[in-house]
Amino acid sequence: MATEIFDKINAIIEEIESARPAGLEELETFRIKYLGSKNVLKPLSGEIRNIPNERKKDFGLLINKAKQTAEQKYKALEFDLQTAEESQSAANLDLTAPGEPIELGARHPIALTMNRIINIFERIGFVVAEEREIEDDWHNFTAMNTPEDHPARDMQDTFYLKDSTTMLLRTHTSPVQARVMTRQQPPIRIIAPGRVYRNETISARSHCQFHQVEGLYVDENVSFADMKQTLLYFAREMFGPDVKIRLRPSFFPFTEPSAEMDVYLGTETEKDYRLTKGTGWLEILGCGMVDPQVLENCGIDPEKYTGFAFGMGIERQALRLYDIADIRAFFENDVRFLKQFTSVM
Repeated sequence: MATEIFDKINAIIEEIESARPAGLEELETFRIKYLGSKNVLKPLSGEIRNIPNERKKDFGLLINKAKQTAEQKYKALEFDLQTAEESQSAANLDLTAPGEPIELGARHPIALTMNRIINIFERIGFVVAEEREIEDDWHNFTAMNTPEDHPARDMQDTFYLKDSTTMLLRTHTSPVQARVMTRQQPPIRIIAPGRVYRNETISARSHCQFHQVEGLYVDENVSFADMKQTLLYFAREMFGPDVKIRLRPSFFPFTEPSAEMDVYLGTETEKDYRLTKGTGWLEILGCGMVDPQVLENCGIDPEKYTGFAFGMGIERQALRLYDIADIRAFFENDVRFLKQFTSVM
């Protein structure tokens, strides 16, 4: 009985070695027969209980040899057959046929504008900080001096996650500032670009998703004058060396004092007259000195450190830079619109 099983395994090994599948379909049949979950060697392996003890080792070695032979044969056959098919496919190629044109891609105008702003601030030492878009209530509101009963929460209609009152889509990139301040002591000099979400009616001038770049500088003896000069530098780099700016008093819960910054475009052209509503001034960002309570919330000593923060919408900058009339065009993925920016660097 034992001799018959040994002979049977040796016969299978000979079959494997002499196999010559004609194609990939026959190769798959070979794999199933010798390497599949129900291959011909499995029943024979169970016969080890009927093998005399002195021959069990030889039996195990022979079974393993059969398996290894099948695996090696399969790999060799697979390589040969695939190579043959690829060669045949290459032989059928018409090398004189014209190639398919590859259209030149384009950066999105939002990305172009954001990169331009980032580059301006990187030149004066600001580093990019990025964080999650799904935020918790504390980092998005409370850390920024807007507790649950604060009226400033009514200024921002928030998308909360389903079945949650604490997790939300961030309404601004300010939580990036909070997270940086809670894990890093001053000096801090960052810009936080990214997408934000608010439950707003979609129109030509507003959208429920948009992009912001916020900046934060915290160190000893940081003053309002430092902020003004930083933002003047930005305005000149963004809009031209002769641009004028003005700061108007405003309110933000996380800065005190707070201001909105306008740039003077004039009213000489119809476009500038329309953008500025006839005043010549265009609001581009909000800013202010970081409220001491915000520093304290994030574990920074407000007696030792001061800082300023600012934030702006990217879409508003892009609308002006590229003379785009409708903010919805940024999100519709209309190829005809996007192709206009192919040559823009």
